[in-house]
Amino acid sequence: MTDHNVHEQGEHDHAGHMNGGHGAAHNHANHSSHGDHDHGGGHSGHEHHDHGDMVKDFKKRFYISLIVTIPILILSPMIQGFIGVDWQFPYDQYILFVLATFIFFYGGWPFITGAVSELKDKNPGMMTLIGLAILVAYVYSSLTVFGLEGSDFFWELATLIDIMLLGHWIEMRSVMGASNALEELVKLMPSEAHKLDEHGNVQDVKVSELKSEDRVLVKPGEKIPVDGIIMDGNSAIDESMLTGESVPVEKENGDEVIGGSINKEGSLTLKVDKIGEDSYLSQVITLVQEAQESRSRTQDITNKAAKWLFYVALASGFITLFIWLALGYAFDVALERMVTVMVITCPHALGLAAPLVVAVSTSLSAKHGLLIRNRSNFEGARNLDAVVFDKTGTLTEGEFGITNIVPNQGYEEQEVLNWAASLEQHSEHPIATGIVKSARDEGISLKEIADFESITGKGIQGSIDNKKVNVVSPGYVNENGLSYDQKQFDKMSEQGKTVVFVLLDDAIAGMIALADIVRETAKEAIATLKKNGVHSIMLTGDNMKVANWVAKQLDIDEVYAEVLPDQKSDQVKKIMKDKEWKVAMTGDGINDAPALATADLGIAIGAGTDVAMETADVVLVKSNPKDVVSLIDLSKKTYRKMVQNLWWAAGYNILAIPLAAGVLAPIGIVLSPAVGAVLMSLSTIIVAINAKLLKA
Repeated sequence: MTDHNVHEQGEHDHAGHMNGGHGAAHNHANHSSHGDHDHGGGHSGHEHHDHGDMVKDFKKRFYISLIVTIPILILSPMIQGFIGVDWQFPYDQYILFVLATFIFFYGGWPFITGAVSELKDKNPGMMTLIGLAILVAYVYSSLTVFGLEGSDFFWELATLIDIMLLGHWIEMRSVMGASNALEELVKLMPSEAHKLDEHGNVQDVKVSELKSEDRVLVKPGEKIPVDGIIMDGNSAIDESMLTGESVPVEKENGDEVIGGSINKEGSLTLKVDKIGEDSYLSQVITLVQEAQESRSRTQDITNKAAKWLFYVALASGFITLFIWLALGYAFDVALERMVTVMVITCPHALGLAAPLVVAVSTSLSAKHGLLIRNRSNFEGARNLDAVVFDKTGTLTEGEFGITNIVPNQGYEEQEVLNWAASLEQHSEHPIATGIVKSARDEGISLKEIADFESITGKGIQGSIDNKKVNVVSPGYVNENGLSYDQKQFDKMSEQGKTVVFVLLDDAIAGMIALADIVRETAKEAIATLKKNGVHSIMLTGDNMKVANWVAKQLDIDEVYAEVLPDQKSDQVKKIMKDKEWKVAMTGDGINDAPALATADLGIAIGAGTDVAMETADVVLVKSNPKDVVSLIDLSKKTYRKMVQNLWWAAGYNILAIPLAAGVLAPIGIVLSPAVGAVLMSLSTIIVAINAKLLKA
């Protein structure tokens, strides 16, 4: 199909530069093949519906535990000895026991239940390590209150619980709640529709009450309430958020429309076609749901460190007990050594090592316009092999701009633009908007217009300065046998541009070519990614000509065009699988939501839909593709800081465990629990300072 013929549909006909009209975009209904997802694990991290409640819960537990810790510290014989006072009184140990029991069960409960579920999964981690330390400290200290020889560790138990609650609270607060994408998708659909009865009377009804074959009226500017077929009227329909199609699509009798798209111009009467689960939006919801469910739970680096420390704690504890017993010491002395080792192995610093870095990196990223929603996937950004970019609205502005003005002999470019913009100033059409904006940007003052009228399917005309002015499609020009530079026209059409003709008194004054404007920042982003060895790939629902033209401007090597919305996530999966790459997906539309949820890292452009933002792991608030580079960079720096902090925290252990076990006992050096506490505090302070040194 040549571009001239295609250009004959539609008012200026910009359906022309899309795979021969819109037919292709309607196969989206037939995607029952998306059922084979792996349903392993839920959202990484905590389940999304109670995320806010959990943050509040940890905050409350932290503050209450902190208040109860103060009397515990005052009543602790070990702390009193450490600061050289004696505030003991009868039964003070029982008060201490009651307070510690409260903290153990109230403050420590999340860790005990967390440890139980980790052990059930045969995968000990941070919760098991904390659980072990507080359980050993509590049981042993309680025994010392009721007769066992030895010192209690209640102060150690309380401070450990406080710091771990603080760490978890900071961590959870700095990571936004997991996805509410599905609620956002549902919100996109209008809740009411103008139903027409058999006499043509309008009645407002709930969308859920509509049945197949019902007739519905959609006024200009309204959202289309259901998937349907146009019975009467024609209009330009903005489907960009749903299908990624960059240009509003001209629709007329017999054409299908998608629920959730926006009716730009004329009034339409629709026959309801698909409702409920069969509708396009419902199918996208299913895809997002499946992609989110199949995302495996990423185990973060702290958990791996905690897992090893758990085994180290158990092994060191029992080895210490047996060696001290073998050396002929009394059981209570050996037991105290064992408990000291096991409690000290759970470093407070480890609980704060990651959360503090996360908090700093989250606030740094927010300053740079990056909103991190899923921390573990953000941390994985440092290992990305490829970034897949959606075209419309991500690499491009998502709106028309003039790329070429070709004046006929005797006319200047500015002159052609002035006539066209003056005529187009009263039209709501996206092409009109693009032409008028370009004229205003160049400071051209527009002329007065009279007798403005639209020529159905061909363009518009009016009278300006007593001249008849037209802006028309190639179809109109061909029908009227007007000659023009065919070679230049073909070249522009080949690049997927929409070409309109400006006529003065029925003679061609020039051609104007328009296209979706490429973002300058996208060029810089792709160049930098290339330099860093990260591949850039374009994935778009738009046609191949447009995609190749944009790719050429941006120097992108790999392009997948004419990809239907429900195939985008499959394409991302294919890239991940075939090349064994870690892949990020960057997009802004509803059509990108399943792909964002499928990729290793989903990046939403902030100016896009709420749905894309809710499905993504990171949101680029400034809608600047260059922020993808900043994001990868920040991820690398954050990871580096985390590793440093974990080494500090673990380094404390490497030093403290042998000392607590009594390696230096033969030369009279035994690490008293009080000195252990000082070491522990120092380690925590170093970790906190190091986290603060993170710079973007």
